[in-house]
Amino acid sequence: MKFSGKVGFVVSGETAPGTGVWEDSVTERPYFGDVVRNTRRLQDGDKVLSDISVSSNSISIVADAFANETFFAIRYVWWAGTAWEVSYVDVEAPRLLLTLGGVYNGPKAPAPSSP
Repeated sequence: MKFSGKVGFVVSGETAPGTGVWEDSVTERPYFGDVVRNTRRLQDGDKVLSDISVSSNSISIVADAFANETFFAIRYVWWAGTAWEVSYVDVEAPRLLLTLGGVYNGPKAPAPSSP
């Protein structure tokens, strides 16, 4: 199965030197590749609704220079209409193998404004 979607990179940085105030900077970039593993699992817990997890699902993307240099900052992937947390990144040049976890609820890039 082919993959085409955005990958979210999150880097923390100090807002101004010496202030001690840190802020997340989020960048999304489009990538292409393959869905290597595609499964779904419900995680029952002490909740009314079960959590959906796609743990062990993997997406292999063709990496550019930016992805290769900042693979440590990859936090999420937009796939099947949802932002999924990237729990593990394996560097297999010229590709990156992204292992997915649960739904990502952290900071995301702002939606582009419409004209």
